[in-house]
Amino acid sequence: MHKDDDEAFADNYAERDQAKALREQARAGGLRFEAYLPGELADWLLQRVEGGMFVDPSEAVFAIVKNFIEMEPHRDLRDELLRRILDASLKSGLEDVEAGRTRPADEVFDELRRKMAEPRPEPARWAKIAR
Repeated sequence: MHKDDDEAFADNYAERDQAKALREQARAGGLRFEAYLPGELADWLLQRVEGGMFVDPSEAVFAIVKNFIEMEPHRDLRDELLRRILDASLKSGLEDVEAGRTRPADEVFDELRRKMAEPRPEPARWAKIAR
């Protein structure tokens, strides 16, 4: 987190207090937590495990967090990457508009409401394989 981002996260007081309370124990013994990935991210991660890039999802989380930490001092690079991601998204959206692939907002919101009302499938759970 960047020093200027502090107010952006001002509503998660309980989580911040829990982090403070766990820091010493985590420094000594590490930290275990449960993570949820939506389908698209879960699929990306499992493809990498299947392909041998990672041994399991926890190794992927470790590598990704380590990468994020290493990028932290290079905020200019992170900002440039974010700018490129947003530019690509905007370009894609403009191409949809130019090609006439747009829908009225009320139609989009009706579809979102229907999807939100549908029962959600139970998420898959990764089981650590003892070796």
